[in-house]
Parts: sequence; structure tokens; C-alpha cells
Amino acid sequence: MTTPAHHQAAERRGLFIADDGVPRCHWCRATPGYQHYHDHEWGFPVTDDRRLFEKICLEGFQAGLSWLTILNKRESFRAGFANFEAEQVARFTAKDVERLLGDAGIVRHRGKIESTINNAQRVLEMRAEFGSLAAYAWGHEPAAHSRPKKLTHEALIAMTTSAEAIAMSKDLKKRGWSFVGPTTVYAFMQAMGLVNDHREGCASRDAALKARAEMTPPAR
Repeated sequence: MTTPAHHQAAERRGLFIADDGVPRCHWCRATPGYQHYHDHEWGFPVTDDRRLFEKICLEGFQAGLSWLTILNKRESFRAGFANFEAEQVARFTAKDVERLLGDAGIVRHRGKIESTINNAQRVLEMRAEFGSLAAYAWGHEPAAHSRPKKLTHEALIAMTTSAEAIAMSKDLKKRGWSFVGPTTVYAFMQAMGLVNDHREGCASRDAALKARAEMTPPAR
């Protein structure tokens, strides 16, 4: 049984305790669907190219919005963008751009729509060079010694990006990608498990660490 004191102590650590008594990172408290995303996706390592491409595109769409807004529209984004299969999206034309601009289920931003098509084309180039988007992305995983020894709420507030995210952002831009600034790239790293930013005391932190320990990064 949790008490008001337990809830207050959790809040000071950047956590919240849901009705099920499980401590979670405070940012997912808004809805049960958000909590499910936190528990089963965010921070768990991903090596699937489709999911990686989807996430980096949706992080670009999120700019200026909340991730919950994008998460609530994710199925519409998937329907509109051919499930984020890069080969298909790379073939989208001006007609597809106009179709997507008329789709109320997504964020209707011409620049971000055109960026997604452009970035799909860049994915194909990256696969030719590195074998997969996953191999490229995991090549930018921060070294363990560069991470905070204890991931407190205060440490995370001060860490909106990282040297590795800045380097990856610069390299992606050189390769012709767009809407991939350092903050966007760091959010991508957080979500895809390249870093584990579940706070100390979050019930998902150890599960994400275990998943990373059991995963072998794809070779270039």
C-alpha cells in the first residue's frame, strides 16, 4: 500500500506511482497507453530497421509538440507512410505529399512530410554503405563510462543531448538527412535503447538494462 508520503518521495525523484503501485518515470503519467509505451518500448534496445526509421521520423514530427500527441497518432502515421518501410516511402511522389497534407490523422506539416520521404531515400544509401540503419545507429551508442553513474532526476534534467547525439546529428545532416537536430537524435537514442534513461527507482530500468545486456549490436 502506498501512502501520500510515498507519492511525494517518488515525485522528488522524477517518478510517479500509478494505481497498480508500480513506480514509473513521471513523463508517462498522463494515460494508461502512455504507461504501456513506457513499460514495453521506451528505452528497450531496437535493432529493427523499420522501427528505427519510424522513430527517427516521428521524433522529427514531434518537434514543437508532445510525444503523447504523436503516440496517439502513430497508427495514422503508419497507415499514411506505408508502415515506414523505407523502400516504399522513398518512392513517394508529390501526389503522396498532397495526400498526406489532407490526412487529419497525422501532423500535416509539409516540411516534415517531405523530410520523411527524403530521409527514406537516405536510409537506402545508408544500407548500401553500412548494411543496415541499425548498424549505423548502434555505432553511435555512448560508451558506458560516458554516462552518469546514477541516473537521477537532476542528472536527466541537465542532459537534453550528448556528445554522441551531437556527432550523429552532424553526420546525418552531412548525409542529407533533415529534422535530425541533436535533441531529436538524443530522444531517438533514449527511445530505441541506445541509452537507458529510465530513472533510478523506475520499475522498467532493470528490465531495459537486462535487454541491452542480452542484445548484440549489429555489426557494420
